[in-house]
Amino acid sequence: MNHIPPLDLKRQYQLIGEQVSTAVQEILSSGYYIGGSPVKSFEQQFAAYLGVSQCISCNSGTDALYLALRALQIEPGDEVITTPFTFIATAEVISVIGAQPVFVDIDAATFNLDVTQIASAITDKTKAIIPVHLFGQPVDMDAIMSLAQAHNIAVIEDSAQAAGAQWAGKQVGSMGHLGCFSFFPTKNLGACGDGGAVVTNDENLAASIRMLKEHGSRQRYYHEATGINSRLDALQAAILAIKLSYLDQWNDARRQLAATYHQLLQLLPGVVVPQETPHSQAVWNQYTIRLTQDSSSSSYRDQVRHQLQQQGVSSMVYYPIPLHLQPVYQHLGYQPGDFPVTEQICHQVLSLPMFPELSSEEQQQVVYSLKDCI
Repeated sequence: MNHIPPLDLKRQYQLIGEQVSTAVQEILSSGYYIGGSPVKSFEQQFAAYLGVSQCISCNSGTDALYLALRALQIEPGDEVITTPFTFIATAEVISVIGAQPVFVDIDAATFNLDVTQIASAITDKTKAIIPVHLFGQPVDMDAIMSLAQAHNIAVIEDSAQAAGAQWAGKQVGSMGHLGCFSFFPTKNLGACGDGGAVVTNDENLAASIRMLKEHGSRQRYYHEATGINSRLDALQAAILAIKLSYLDQWNDARRQLAATYHQLLQLLPGVVVPQETPHSQAVWNQYTIRLTQDSSSSSYRDQVRHQLQQQGVSSMVYYPIPLHLQPVYQHLGYQPGDFPVTEQICHQVLSLPMFPELSSEEQQQVVYSLKDCI
């Protein structure tokens, strides 16, 4: 019995290792490690891939979100609408700048924001919406942008898990006023360390972000705002440029794996497979099922996960505690039951192994093991 991990970056490196080693050696021998042509080249390539005019690289996906909020001049007292079912960074950056995250429940089929509930959360303090393209599944951006335009509020796409995904033929990250990406190693386009980027078609917003990420400076030693130090280093930029050329190939492989999972699992009792909506082209950063036998607690899901592990199949839980019930947000006054879909799904979700190099035999083992455990 082979052990099957949720992700195996070593296999990816076997494919591109020689190219990466050559690029890294060139940069190390050059003596120029911060900024320079590798960073500029990657920014240009990624902007072209997404179909936007501006790409500003930075240190992480979290910094990308923070810089986007700062560029939009979101301030203490402002409200930003987002999802309670995502990684903490999405809401965390809202809090860091002194604004208040306002949560809206999710759609059970896609795990993304329920766009039909957003309007009721908008107040005169609402300045932005941060939809998250969770697990590589695009949000309905037509509905989001129509709503934002009607209420004159900004949209920041959290595309951390969705590089290469499309909504109605457009790349995620390219439709909002700003799009934010993470290059954490587990992402579809991942560096060999941390990294991130903000993309936009707005030259003024782009200029503001470039200033803020360089200690609030457009001119060396002249600082016009309180900024941060958030750079993508040259080594990571060179590695990302190599990986970008493989991204579509890797995403196609993920789609094929997702289609196989769909076929093999959709009739399994007590298992709900994720649904791809019309106009959406997902990239399946995670393939996340729901185990619905017990919706009142996570004990059944955790039991299945433990049994899978005993059979050599590793899985992950994203995310066991919704953001509105996290200790850090107790002061906002949310209570259990406020977002019933999110809270139920947190008890049910289980992410199965998903990476482009996952073999057909390994995927069959995952499915057979799951059948044995439920």
